[in-house]
Amino acid sequence: ALWCLMMSVTPTRGCLLDLPWEDILVPHILCHLPLQQLLSLQRVSKSFQSLIQLYLANMRCFDSSQIGPAIPRAAFVNLLKDNEVLQQLALQNCSDWLTDRELLPVIGQNHHLHQIQLKGCAQLSRHALVAISLSCPNLRQLSLAHCEWVDSLSLRSLADHCKALEAVDLTACRQLKDEAICYLVQKCSRLKSLSLAVNANVGDTAVEETAKCCPELEHLDLTGCLRVKNDSIRVLAEYCPKLRSLKVKHCHNVAESSLSILRSRGVELDVEPPLQRALVLLQDVVGFAPFINLQI
Repeated sequence: ALWCLMMSVTPTRGCLLDLPWEDILVPHILCHLPLQQLLSLQRVSKSFQSLIQLYLANMRCFDSSQIGPAIPRAAFVNLLKDNEVLQQLALQNCSDWLTDRELLPVIGQNHHLHQIQLKGCAQLSRHALVAISLSCPNLRQLSLAHCEWVDSLSLRSLADHCKALEAVDLTACRQLKDEAICYLVQKCSRLKSLSLAVNANVGDTAVEETAKCCPELEHLDLTGCLRVKNDSIRVLAEYCPKLRSLKVKHCHNVAESSLSILRSRGVELDVEPPLQRALVLLQDVVGFAPFINLQI
């Protein structure tokens, strides 16, 4: 593919590099090549190296998974050192080495970010979230799943400065309690998607406040939130007419009596109704599903 690109302009017509870089090559050609191939293209010549550096400086989206199973620390720093126009940043294969030292300069010089993915980046600190809140006022989506360094103070900073948030993933952010979640939803009332999964400290107070403050909510993940009970699910059904999906698997205090309200509205639930669960269990035991007259 690289060779075809390099030879796409015949010698009689000029070479590829004769095309306008900023007007043609960067926005209309290089953007269609995988990032890993673009990095290989740098090794062709000094001119191609300059071209790729120009592309990297104007790149709107950076996804570390496009480079391979793991991106070296030095490569990450070098790739984004001149970029000030990033809109999307996904760092999924960097958990072994990514710290505040590498991330904060990127955040500090990119004020147009509206989507950040930091799932599993365990070596960052609360300073990373504070930097995001201060530098990214237009942030819409943020994933902090399995980032146990997220605390209530840094989440407050996010809520104070990023009020346009629409999707936040706080899965397994185990330091967070109801109070911090309540503050977030009070400030960020545009939320459409929120995950509080695998957090034993989250209970009815946080769920009820989320329901009352976020009428646009469409997706809520409460998987493994053992303190959540039926009352908050009923409040959710009352205040969130746009809810499309709710995950409550392993929420042992949530029963069908509250879920049936949402189920009747067509909300997608990750637990089956009791009768269906019983039939599945019976089929596993006896090897077939018995006929039951549901009209009785």
